[in-house]
Amino acid sequence: MYRNGSHTQYDIQYHIVWTTKYRYRVIEGKVAERLRELLRQGCETKGITIIKGAIGKEHVHMLISCSPNIAPSEIIKLLKGRSSRMLQEEFKELKKDIGDNIYGHQGIFVEQ
Repeated sequence: MYRNGSHTQYDIQYHIVWTTKYRYRVIEGKVAERLRELLRQGCETKGITIIKGAIGKEHVHMLISCSPNIAPSEIIKLLKGRSSRMLQEEFKELKKDIGDNIYGHQGIFVEQ
């Protein structure tokens, strides 16, 4: 489905995948529910449409559609940074188990 800008027509989709630090299986139950909510909120604020998404115990898959003026690196920074920070504030056991960041710093996959 094509979306329209002031002088453009586009259909940009990114498949984004990232994992937890050391692939710890910490995304389950209430943490997974809250993560899903945070990702939806983050995408909504930037006008990003989630086409499909899946949250596993140690990884996140998202197929998203966005305007051409948002770089994939900005999207990842928004989604990972905000959700990691908020999850650690709400679920203190994550920080105790994993440390300062629940996501690994490397291993991000983006496909256009």
